[in-house]
Amino acid sequence: MRRQPVFFGWRVVSAAFTIAVFAWGIGFYGPSVFLRALHVERGWSMAWVSAAISAHFVVSAGLVAYLSDVHRRFGIVVVTRAGIITLAAGMLAWALAEQLWQLFGAALLSGAGWAATSGAAINAMVAPWFDRGRAAALAMAFNGASVGGIVFMPLWVGLIARLGMSGAASILGAVMIVALWSLIGRCLGPTPESLGLAPDSGGPPHGEPGNAAHAVAPIARASLVRDQRFVTMSAAFALGLFAQVGLFTHLLALLSPRFGDAGAAAALSLSIFAAVAGQTLLGWLLGARDRRHAAAVNFLVQACGVGLLAVPAAPAAVPIAGCILLGLGIGNLVSLPPLIAQAEFERQDVPRVVACAVAINQLVFAFAPGIFGALHDVTRGFLGPLLFTASMQVSSAMLVLAGRRRHAGTEGGASGAW
Repeated sequence: MRRQPVFFGWRVVSAAFTIAVFAWGIGFYGPSVFLRALHVERGWSMAWVSAAISAHFVVSAGLVAYLSDVHRRFGIVVVTRAGIITLAAGMLAWALAEQLWQLFGAALLSGAGWAATSGAAINAMVAPWFDRGRAAALAMAFNGASVGGIVFMPLWVGLIARLGMSGAASILGAVMIVALWSLIGRCLGPTPESLGLAPDSGGPPHGEPGNAAHAVAPIARASLVRDQRFVTMSAAFALGLFAQVGLFTHLLALLSPRFGDAGAAAALSLSIFAAVAGQTLLGWLLGARDRRHAAAVNFLVQACGVGLLAVPAAPAAVPIAGCILLGLGIGNLVSLPPLIAQAEFERQDVPRVVACAVAINQLVFAFAPGIFGALHDVTRGFLGPLLFTASMQVSSAMLVLAGRRRHAGTEGGASGAW
């Protein structure tokens, strides 16, 4: 019996997974490791280093809103390759900074690289290949972000201890470029149309629904700010990611006094292992279920985890349990907005909706590291930032539920899923 060829879309998912491993491992978790290293080794204040991390995310937010347009003009292969080079150069610039102000110049490079390889980019790689199976496909691809944390957090810490920040950044940046360069060309170059395939299967397209959708101009960006669906989704995830990014940027510093640097990195890795489990479960179980309900539960589980981290003088098992609960929702905050957009907007609008949502989310959570650093310095501890985080997560759950449509069926691409 002739063996059925593997659907090319799953190769794209594997490539997106690998890109996410490096993008998050270097562009997201790298700055949080540098926060403690720069504070300890050079004596720079947490508030100012955190402000530079905020600049990294602000730059990314300013660019990612136009990522779908840049992909259409230059192609996803060119843009993604440029992104990994820029990200590697940016993190090396972080490591080589000798004056505090130089971190903000480094943030221009690292932020641009992060914009081209983060959430909106991963969605743009996977979405054309899947429709019904998009939840599972995106969950698998975004699991790379979680694996990036598992692998790179202890790797950053170990390499910095042995080689210093510049040595660690040089090695990891070079490995990223070598590992991804040809993979990007092989897997991101083809499209379903170029291979004569329909989404979700290896068969030929029926009626070319993708081409028909792309013939219609996408929704105008200005109209999104007046759309209840977009505003409530973006606001909820902006607050949730603000809380998550602000906390995660400082989590190593929070846990290190109790567990040591290596133990704190291990606790963060455990949290990210939980993220893989949480994201995989979401991909398997979500189906046609209400995606906003799933998001609300996700926010509340994380709030419970943050509450455990805030318990003073608790046994070691309590903050570890808090890390696990926090971790269960980490990846879902990245994969749920594209899934909500798929359910609530027309097919041709989804790339722009996702890109704009990611841009707004990043612009909001860009200030989280700086604000959390300032809160830490003002309150002389982490209790205030932790309580602030939990309140933001509860607010996010309320916001995402407030956006559920009361007149399903009048708009959107799959309003029955509301």
